[in-house]
Amino acid sequence: MGIVVVEICDGSLIKQIDIESIIESEFPEVAVIESSCLSFCGMCARSPYAIVNGKRIFAKTVEECLELIRNRIKEELELYAL
Repeated sequence: MGIVVVEICDGSLIKQIDIESIIESEFPEVAVIESSCLSFCGMCARSPYAIVNGKRIFAKTVEECLELIRNRIKEELELYAL
């Protein structure tokens, strides 16, 4: 099984939920890393987002973003299962 890294900015709107606990409890093979800045200036204040294995995931709502993150994690894990 491979590893998936989810990066979040500590200023991102996705932090309205405990994203680290949610993702790491659902996907033990995933590491959530919080950084002070992911160099997407201003994006963290406009919409919830995260980076999953280098791919930016964003949405209008926290719930929608969380679902998109989950879907991207599943896609990444499928790559390692082959």
